[in-house]
Amino acid sequence: MELVIVGSIGYDEIQTPVDSGNNLLGGAAVYSGIAASHHLKTIDESPTRVGLVGIVGDDFSVYDQMILEKAGLNLSGVTRADGLTFRWSGRYQDAMETVETLSTEVNVLANFNPQLPDVWNDPEILFCASTHPATQVMVLDQCPGAQLTVLDTFMLWVETEFETLSEAIRKVDLVVINEQEACEIANEKILLSAMESIMSGDALHGGSAAGKGPNGLIVKRGSGGVIAMLPCGIIALPAFPTKNIVDPTGCGDSFAGSLLAHLVGRRGVLNDQDSMRSALIHATVTASFTLGAIGINGIVNIERGPYHARVDKYRRIVGLP
Repeated sequence: MELVIVGSIGYDEIQTPVDSGNNLLGGAAVYSGIAASHHLKTIDESPTRVGLVGIVGDDFSVYDQMILEKAGLNLSGVTRADGLTFRWSGRYQDAMETVETLSTEVNVLANFNPQLPDVWNDPEILFCASTHPATQVMVLDQCPGAQLTVLDTFMLWVETEFETLSEAIRKVDLVVINEQEACEIANEKILLSAMESIMSGDALHGGSAAGKGPNGLIVKRGSGGVIAMLPCGIIALPAFPTKNIVDPTGCGDSFAGSLLAHLVGRRGVLNDQDSMRSALIHATVTASFTLGAIGINGIVNIERGPYHARVDKYRRIVGLP
């Protein structure tokens, strides 16, 4: 498998000033998987290139399973257990820069003990989406042969599982998080200082004496764009300018999935500035489609023509040919 994604699969209830919905298919693995598969589409009967690892309850519908399979995802790593699927409810207000979590029902995810299919133990890229750090460590230990390991997290784990999260961060090549999380991890208000502190290991549990951090760090800044600190240097890009903001849920996950899809097949890519910039451009544009509809509707059926037109427009905006 070229890209293996481990994370939550669930149902969301979302309220925004523009739209709302409940029982919406969601979760970090779903958004990142659909986005990645869009960029790694197979032809005819070719094997799928993106595999999901997660857990769902007996309430997970066949229809939603078919959506994921139609999107080109291999679900051999998804376990069905007795109980209810993970559920999350959130509300956005005003400019929708932040979300208020109304409820989180962990359900079957509480007992998630991921076991990757044997043939997936040496993926080209392993992405530990924003799930419990102990789960991330467990998965990383199962895949010592992965060519590139990547991690995301969210604020709950920074606040409650910092020691285990630090262990997971030290195990990966690349971390993809948002600005609030980066500054909280480092206890630092200046973003570049926070990023340097995380990469050196100073900001992690035990400090640099316990080991350095990741080789690369990408920070998502919402409407402020993205900044990446990599072995090849620093790359900063703006967000794609759009007024069509319906639902920001999953934007960070779809950003990560599309980014990693464009790193497949590129050894040593963290040292290649042109390749990393190109991947970040596609990630940024894909995230802009996610914004445009409630739930996964903005990315589940992106048409090639409008997508490439938006990529071309964005490249002109940032001054690239």
